[in-house]
Amino acid sequence: MKKLSFVSLFILVLFMNQSMSQVVDEKANSILDRVSVKMKSYTSMKIEFTYTIDNKAEKIHQSKTGVVSIKGDKYSLMIQKQRIISDGKTVWTYIPDANEVQINNVNTKDDEALNPAKLLATYSKNYRAKLVKEVNQGGVMSQIVDLVPIKGKAFFKVRLMIDKTKLQVLSTEIYNKNGSTYAYKVNKFTPNSKVLDTEFSFKASDFPGVEINDMR
Repeated sequence: MKKLSFVSLFILVLFMNQSMSQVVDEKANSILDRVSVKMKSYTSMKIEFTYTIDNKAEKIHQSKTGVVSIKGDKYSLMIQKQRIISDGKTVWTYIPDANEVQINNVNTKDDEALNPAKLLATYSKNYRAKLVKEVNQGGVMSQIVDLVPIKGKAFFKVRLMIDKTKLQVLSTEIYNKNGSTYAYKVNKFTPNSKVLDTEFSFKASDFPGVEINDMR
């Protein structure tokens, strides 16, 4: 499964080109700008989430839980025992069943999907944003914002649900052109969590006998 499928987390997510001759949704932009400012104020964050993929035509429904820690451009993701670690320049993907680690350079286009702060910081350059509606979800007033890519991507829309008061992303749904929908629901969000820099690098000595597949 591709890295984008994982947390394109959370969130996954967001953007618009103001130079294009299209109607600008100032309300949607204002919401995303305020969420972006809030995200940038955190030194780090830890997100526990549920990831779901659905494809009705293929009769696919899968659900997994995971956790990601983010600090600047660095992240450490755990999902179904698989680990994806990045120090901002290199990405290590450890596959426990094969005791193998794949090493790649960071792909900024895919990598941004794992970092909501990075996505929000660049949304105005890459997507058109639209405020769909406000809804009350279990007593929490939430705002639903759709983002449509300006340039071609594998997906045609991203839908965000944002806590209006806390300015936090509650869920992200990515609609792929192949008919699949990737959903990321935030179960727990911890800002300014204590994260050591050692969590963002892979040490082969910690995995005896690991097969190293350097794809850089």
